[in-house]
Amino acid sequence: MANTPRKTTDRNQQNQENEQNELPGPMAVLRAAQTQLAELTGMTAESVSSFERTEEGWLLEIEVLELARVPDTMSLLASYEVRLDPQGELTGYRRVRRYERGRSDPHKK
Repeated sequence: MANTPRKTTDRNQQNQENEQNELPGPMAVLRAAQTQLAELTGMTAESVSSFERTEEGWLLEIEVLELARVPDTMSLLASYEVRLDPQGELTGYRRVRRYERGRSDPHKK
């Protein structure tokens, strides 16, 4: 009868909503990554300098305050490469460079 198109439409809409609810959006992933890294390292995440979706999930580079000094321009910062699964759970991290806040140097990978 006339109910068939409506059921198909309802199912399609429900499937789309379920897919959207399963995976977090970029902003949720950024917040989760900063929080998880801070909890694991005990250091303050200051910013995210790179961010991309990969086949395995997400890859970010997060700038972290490692050692506060006076004056602030002498504080030590570090860049951490952070890997997350598609749901935004941290699966690994590593420090890729360390530098003084007041110094600018080329980033080499």
